[in-house]
Amino acid sequence: MRITDYELFAVPPRWLFLRIETSDGLVGWGEPVVEGRVKTVRGAVEELMDDYLVGEDPMPVEDHWQRLYRGGFYRGGPVLMSAIAGIDQALWDIRGKAFGAPVYDLLGGPVRDRVRVYQWVGGDRPAGVAEAAREKVDAGFTALKMNATPELRRIDTPAAVDSVGERLETVREEVGPDVDIGVDFHGRVAKSMAKRLADVLEPHDPFFIEEPVLPEQNEFLPQLAAHTSIPIATGERMYSRWDFKEVFESGAVDVIQPDLSHAGGITETHKIASMAEAYDVALAPHCPLGPVALASCLQVDACSPNALIQEQSLDIHYNEGGDVLDYLADPSVFDYEDGYVSLPGAPGLGVEPDEETLRERAGHDDWHNPVWRHDDGSVAEW
Repeated sequence: MRITDYELFAVPPRWLFLRIETSDGLVGWGEPVVEGRVKTVRGAVEELMDDYLVGEDPMPVEDHWQRLYRGGFYRGGPVLMSAIAGIDQALWDIRGKAFGAPVYDLLGGPVRDRVRVYQWVGGDRPAGVAEAAREKVDAGFTALKMNATPELRRIDTPAAVDSVGERLETVREEVGPDVDIGVDFHGRVAKSMAKRLADVLEPHDPFFIEEPVLPEQNEFLPQLAAHTSIPIATGERMYSRWDFKEVFESGAVDVIQPDLSHAGGITETHKIASMAEAYDVALAPHCPLGPVALASCLQVDACSPNALIQEQSLDIHYNEGGDVLDYLADPSVFDYEDGYVSLPGAPGLGVEPDEETLRERAGHDDWHNPVWRHDDGSVAEW
């Protein structure tokens, strides 16, 4: 069996799908993307596929990963690791289909038969969170996540700090103590504010605080961990086991959130998850993306004893013009029940994109991150 061809489909809202075809007729799917940099990642995927993989046997997935990663003197980072991630997902999809087994069976077999998921509420500049939270809990979700703040100054006012606590308080009062509520700082918070925000959030028992500082400031995390009892989560902008190594060794992080479309795919994230287990750190993969990315996450969740919960993008505020179920031949594979999703049982990744819909919507590559500014005109973190 050889890799004979590949195609890329940029579709709304901000996703890129990779289709790899083989001489045996097997097709593998991946989702290589950096949100807002679709054209850049597309070029990286095309270069890697043309230089390393077309004409090759798709089955030795680990060896292909090593060649794609180590074959370039300059390595790592969001673009190259996202390109590798999508290719890796597609190769695992082919490998699973060749053996007639889900990918998680090839990784040692499942340790669970379903995975807990959480639902986003409140939007980018969080508002209406209590009402949205009630709606999602009534729909069966038992875990939610919300942004902590809109843009925030490096040192902001007492009113800005209090509003963060009050927002979580309204959600907690609405849904009660049996619902978990993650609070995402989204890297918008300078370290000078992180402790103050943790103080006002702690009385309302958040599930975790996510990316409380930018990954460039991870050395501050031990100080924050010593200051608060709230579990700390981070990792969506970390791209390999080497990026995670110092975070594990710091002892400051309780939950890691590698992204299966950014952190080297299934091959690399499975290794990151195993490293995390050795440090008693939980796994909650980042996934505000499409169905192939989510299916890839579930493969790793299935066989990782430390998997805690899974992000998923149904109805997320980014999904304008397309949603996670729109691109599936069989959307029922992601039926949520009581806040859980069953493991995909079909061979490979367990999902099949709807090619007709992909081809109809292809060509959407102009989504970009919003650029926020403070009231003095300076650029704010989004």
